[in-house]
Amino acid sequence: MLLSLHVKNLALIQETEVEFEEGLNILTGETGAGKSVLIGSINLALGGKFDKDMLRSGAESGLVELTFSGENELLRKKLQEMDIPVEDVISISRKLVPGKSVSKINGETVNVKQIKEIAEVLIDIHGQHEHQSLLHKKKHLEILDAYAGETATETLNLVAELYGEVKELKRRIEADSLDEESKNREMDLLQYEIQEIENAALKDGEDEELETLHLKLRNSKKITEALSESYLYTGSETGEGAAVGIGRAVRLLSGIAEYDKELEGLLSSISEIESLLSDYNRDVSVYLSGLEFDGEGFEKLEERLDQINFLKAKYGKTIPDILESLKKKQERVDALMDYDMYIKGLQAQLVNRDSKLKKACEKLSGIRREAAGVLQGELLDALKNLNFLSVDFRIMVQGEKEITSKGYDEVEFLISTNPGETPKSLAQVASGGELSRIMLGIKTVLAKKDEIDTLIFDEIDAGISGKTAWKVSGQLDKVAKAHQVICITHLPQIAAMADCHHVIEKGVEGENTVTHIRKLEAEESLEELARLLGSDEKSVAALDNAKAMREEALAVKMK
Repeated sequence: MLLSLHVKNLALIQETEVEFEEGLNILTGETGAGKSVLIGSINLALGGKFDKDMLRSGAESGLVELTFSGENELLRKKLQEMDIPVEDVISISRKLVPGKSVSKINGETVNVKQIKEIAEVLIDIHGQHEHQSLLHKKKHLEILDAYAGETATETLNLVAELYGEVKELKRRIEADSLDEESKNREMDLLQYEIQEIENAALKDGEDEELETLHLKLRNSKKITEALSESYLYTGSETGEGAAVGIGRAVRLLSGIAEYDKELEGLLSSISEIESLLSDYNRDVSVYLSGLEFDGEGFEKLEERLDQINFLKAKYGKTIPDILESLKKKQERVDALMDYDMYIKGLQAQLVNRDSKLKKACEKLSGIRREAAGVLQGELLDALKNLNFLSVDFRIMVQGEKEITSKGYDEVEFLISTNPGETPKSLAQVASGGELSRIMLGIKTVLAKKDEIDTLIFDEIDAGISGKTAWKVSGQLDKVAKAHQVICITHLPQIAAMADCHHVIEKGVEGENTVTHIRKLEAEESLEELARLLGSDEKSVAALDNAKAMREEALAVKMK
């Protein structure tokens, strides 16, 4: 679950830290206090899009850090696959600088793709506009597949794989549909290119060896001059090099070493230097004697390098790439030489894959139909618990449509909220408040199967009030018994259900407007409930009203 959120220099937040608890975490505050910044910060930490305007005015950089408990086995497995240290607490941070950002997991720098993979098993964020996605059928298919679980996922992956193979085979057959003239023209070009590569007789690693030798020969004059001068300073043939002076030092120390044992150590050191210098001078002499510049050999070397680089420009960046290109060209020539058999082979593969694809789609459709019947019943119960008093909810699965990477099914959720009316698509009959409750019902049902520990709801209460608000708060409490729930709300009925209550406040410090988030104690929570109930005064009547609401919420929790 999410243990804490640390935010620095984002929007109106200078720096704040929020600690979350198990169960239902409620966040409330005045409109414009900065509640949306909280969800925005979490989204940023989990790879959301960053814009420099998100930074606090005057700040050069921002920081968001989330800490999670590391008990989720799926999470630990994903971290191991990424070679990221697995610890009891998982830290995800993102430093935000205009033009770039740096994300880390447990101190290891990661990319956005890795962050999003981890986020998938950590947290599910339901923004205040997400319920609008229920107006699109593709969302209905996604929800049904999520409910169907691992069996659907495995079959869906198989369908996607076979669909890709069928699509590629069709492309190859279409691309390879050549007339005799085109086939002969391609054959001539391939044979010319094959001959060009084969004539070069390339050897793996040859280019690197030649480039090293070319660098040496091209600079042989500089090497000779520098080594000769070095030898002049270190050798003994001139009588002025370092070897002469060090030899004299050795002889002098040898004559006095017997008088003091400490001198033996000095003699040993200078003797070792003399030996090393002697070895160095001998090696320089040998190197210089073997350094000869062969103009004709150098010219041939350059010609060979030019030939290799020419082939690299045409067929691949490295010699292995060129040899792989040669292999593919030879295979293509073989195919063209027996062209009719080649095309028949592709067509046979297409028939085989297409047959397997249809069977996989049929299997997937069966899984979906079975899951739809169960999900329909569970969602119907959930909607009734959310104060849909006379509701008829159905999930229609229509198969054998055009095959895509997701199969051939079209899924649609239908609803009727009035007795006697035929269920229609959500887009035709559901209001904003109803869509919000339907999405909560879906989240409630999916939460029973979901391994994600933390669910975030940003104003799930849009468009509801009164008794319906109590129903929604009760449903949120049920979800919070199995998952950590973080909910931003304006409704006192939902806030009263809090296991942990935070308030988001905006104030002025000096000349700056600043947003703070803090946990409320029991008495402060009652005062915030009174405010949500419409009272700006901390009167006895307002607080009594808030206490009555809290007691009603506790009674719901006990059921």
